[in-house]
Amino acid sequence: MPLLPIPNVERYYLNASLILTGTACKGGTGPPVGAVDIGVSKSAFYFRIAVPGVKKDPAGRFGCEIERDGRVSIRGVTSTGVKTVSKYSRVFELKFQQQCPPGPFTLYFSLPGPVDPSLFSPYFRSDGIFEAVVAKY
Repeated sequence: MPLLPIPNVERYYLNASLILTGTACKGGTGPPVGAVDIGVSKSAFYFRIAVPGVKKDPAGRFGCEIERDGRVSIRGVTSTGVKTVSKYSRVFELKFQQQCPPGPFTLYFSLPGPVDPSLFSPYFRSDGIFEAVVAKY
């Protein structure tokens, strides 16, 4: 599956649909950080984002901010894509690898319309999907 070209960060304020930085823009052919689905209902927007190798942690290494105009920014750190893995007292050197490189990432996208950020309901699923519902303004 070919990857689409990633716009540069300066275009974020020009209503770009999706912008990735850091690890997210280095994704290979495997499951990338930042695959986004957006849904619309009469009173709210729903979105879900693939964040493989990212964990919700108390140290605050994952975060999501929503602006009133519908711009969403998500930041985090992914641990996938390392070259060696230690499991069961053994060290494995990966010969075939499709995961994103490890490290910090930020992604930005815009919802189809304005929202009320105070009515935001996020949920970080255990399968590496971050999903949220936010009320329309």
